[in-house]
Amino acid sequence: MSGKPRLIYLNGRGRMESIRWLLAAAGVEFEEVYLETKEQFEKLIKDGSLLFQQVPLVEIDGMKMVQTRAIMSYIAGKYNLYGKDLKERALIDMYVEGISDLMQMILMFPFSPPDAKEKNLESIKERATNRYFPVFEKVLKQHGQDFLVGNKFSWADVQLMEAILAVEEKVPDVLSGFPQLQVFKTKMSNMPTIKKFLPGCRNFFIVGILLILALKLYKTKLKQQRA
Repeated sequence: MSGKPRLIYLNGRGRMESIRWLLAAAGVEFEEVYLETKEQFEKLIKDGSLLFQQVPLVEIDGMKMVQTRAIMSYIAGKYNLYGKDLKERALIDMYVEGISDLMQMILMFPFSPPDAKEKNLESIKERATNRYFPVFEKVLKQHGQDFLVGNKFSWADVQLMEAILAVEEKVPDVLSGFPQLQVFKTKMSNMPTIKKFLPGCRNFFIVGILLILALKLYKTKLKQQRA
């Protein structure tokens, strides 16, 4: 059996993409298994692989890990992307949580009703330019270093880079008022591990969107049967 982490999810970005980003940034090769039918999902539940009956699922170091935040914390700690002490880890957690709030809006955007897409897109732009990106622009300007925490590449940098690119897919000029973030993006893009990963990034509009809905319906049906 391969020693590579094994990622089990749909054939699309979704909640697994941040995990892919973190592993790739750490220079870790991984394998992927795409769920294409509800029967595959059902088997994972019956086998006890999905603790809370939902993906993503990552098999790593003999564990079957679920819950995105837990998976990413483990990866960040394992590959030295989680700061040198408790204070740095707290800062990384703060930044990651903030970015995650923005990413949640982007993650849900493809599910927007047609008449709400324009409004939701404007909300993403407003939050990015007025709430989230100004924070990181200020941090980078104040300490004058290449990275967000401790002048060392961390999980927070990876998460911010992913968020920048995800917002730019929808609002191409979003960084026009953020010179520090423009420099940050260029530096991150040229890091060997990230540069290698970028061409393989998947379209954020999930290929398996119909499967997601099917899996949700299936879980609802399971709960009703057990009630």
